[in-house]
Parts: sequence; structure tokens; C-alpha cells
Amino acid sequence: MSTVAVTRLVEAPVVEVWRVFTDLARRCEWLSTVTRVELLTPGPFGAGTVWRETRTMADGGEITEEFRVRECAVPERFVVGSPGIGADYRMTYTFVPVIEGRHRGGTMVTVVQDGAPTAPAGRFLALVFGGLAARTVEGALRRDLDDLAAAA
Repeated sequence: MSTVAVTRLVEAPVVEVWRVFTDLARRCEWLSTVTRVELLTPGPFGAGTVWRETRTMADGGEITEEFRVRECAVPERFVVGSPGIGADYRMTYTFVPVIEGRHRGGTMVTVVQDGAPTAPAGRFLALVFGGLAARTVEGALRRDLDDLAAAA
């Protein structure tokens, strides 16, 4: 199991940050690497919501992943799962209002991604590329949170 965590201050209220982040139909408009989103379940964002997201990777290729909301506490936290190739991922997003100091009214957003190999190939790749993969994931998560801060 590998874990990567990233936190970023967003200079917007929690309800606005939550609204932007969970409006799946508009993710292509503010996430710089997302090129396509396909909603697979109807209704508002919450536990059980499923979508597919296509992203451009650093090498120019594309990857499509499916996400399912496992837990949701509006507007504080949600957990999504995604089956990967040789590994399953879980991402926990938390949105904490800043109530004191010069950033009062803003939101601290944290994402923690846990990955667990599900096949021998996944275990081997985690062993060989563990540090490099963690740095790549961290960079992608930081870029997503930077995009969120610009959009909110």
C-alpha cells in the first residue's frame, strides 16, 4: 500500500469549493488535464455516484478511469474508489473552512490517495517504481488542486 497526501489553501468558502469540485459535468472546464467526463449515474453528487474521466498524461497519451463515490459528507469530505491496472486506488478529499487568520473564509483542501496492488504485476511495479510513482501522483494531485483554486 502506498499513500500520497497533498494539501492546498483555496481562497474561497467551503460551499463554493465543494460546488466546483463536485460538479462533475463541468470538470473539463477547470481541470487542465481532463478532456472528457461521462456521468454513469443520475442525480446529485453523493455516495454511489459513478463517472468516467479521461485525462491527458504527461507523455501526451490518454487514460480513462472510472470513479465511484464510496462515502460522502456534504460539504466536508468524500471518498472515491477507482480500480486501476494491477492496483486499486482510494482518494479521500476533505474541505476544512479557515476560521481564523489572514486566510479566514478560505478552505484547506486535502486529498489523500491510497493505492494497493491487486495483481502480481501491480506488486512488482510498486516495488520497482514506488518512489517515482508517488512523485508522479503527488504532482498530478497538486496540479488538480491548483486548478481547483483557480476555478473557485
